[in-house]
Amino acid sequence: MTLVSLHDVSVAYDGHEALQHVNLEIFDRDFLGIIGPNGGGKTTLVKAILGAIPYSGVIQYAPELFRGRERLIGYMPQIAHFDRAFPISVFEVVLSGLQGHHGFRSRYSRQDKLRAMELIAQSGLENVARHPIGEISGGQMQRALLARAIISEPRLLILDEPTNFVDNRFEKELYNTLRELNSHMAIVMVSHDIGTISSVVKQIVCVNRHVHRHHSNILTPEQLRNYDCPIQLITHGAIPHTVLEHHPGDCCSDHE
Repeated sequence: MTLVSLHDVSVAYDGHEALQHVNLEIFDRDFLGIIGPNGGGKTTLVKAILGAIPYSGVIQYAPELFRGRERLIGYMPQIAHFDRAFPISVFEVVLSGLQGHHGFRSRYSRQDKLRAMELIAQSGLENVARHPIGEISGGQMQRALLARAIISEPRLLILDEPTNFVDNRFEKELYNTLRELNSHMAIVMVSHDIGTISSVVKQIVCVNRHVHRHHSNILTPEQLRNYDCPIQLITHGAIPHTVLEHHPGDCCSDHE
């Protein structure tokens, strides 16, 4: 099932085209890793899918992505873009993920609050649930933002650089959680670290103004050059992630 379809989508800022003629489909239970150089348009692509910026072309959403007027897309922004000075508790941050369902002025039900506390407990945040969001660590912040993104039980979850400013322990916990979530939702994750996400995602989308969907979770330097995606394959420990199998046909894509 196709959840989101982008047809000839372009985005321009002050006369500069950040994305050019993008064609891309996101299917149910996809797990896509979005990679590309800084300034290549990764976050712009995410914002276009969210409908947060103007664009030309057409973006279509499947009826299954809607519950009444609510669009079932969860979003976890970069931690650097979240206002930690805003006077709100961890509990209120998580609960705010239901605003699309209730509206900004509606009151939350007892069941809503119980669901928020359930996710907070699952995230290991019980001890800081009532703390101001600005007083918790980066890893705790990421857990809170993920709980906020999934509290509405979305069909599509979008994460923008979710492992920035966190330690290896949280990163492993996050990826385990995402694997479980992927059993009932599609996931799109922006990352600069292809070496790590290649062990988690199912397919990779290279973004450098144009978009190429790579039908595998492994890439070679040669394929990156073919996609005009100038990033380095990172090596972790003794096992180099640049040593990747080549599957014939994987480098071919209809998405540009």
